[in-house]
Amino acid sequence: MFEAILGAVGIAVSGGAAVFGYIKSRDFVARRLRYVDSVRKPIMPWAAGAVATVAAVPVVWLLPLIGGPSALLFGAAVGVGTRAGVKRLERPALED
Repeated sequence: MFEAILGAVGIAVSGGAAVFGYIKSRDFVARRLRYVDSVRKPIMPWAAGAVATVAAVPVVWLLPLIGGPSALLFGAAVGVGTRAGVKRLERPALED
């Protein structure tokens, strides 16, 4: 019973980290990297995801509650969020 609760908490933490990574990377690209041309290259979401995965590996290694796939999930969410931020830049701005 206790192991099931720990497993559920681990899944919740992994999902929360993925959602956080997606939202923050999407907003960062849309707000801060608006005028950076290299962010529009097709390799950039892959690079952002790889860097996020490498950055998350030590955290995952220190926390036994979440496993290695959590780092991959976080990196994938950051990559997808980066691509979503670039797509947000490509849309025309709404006029007030």
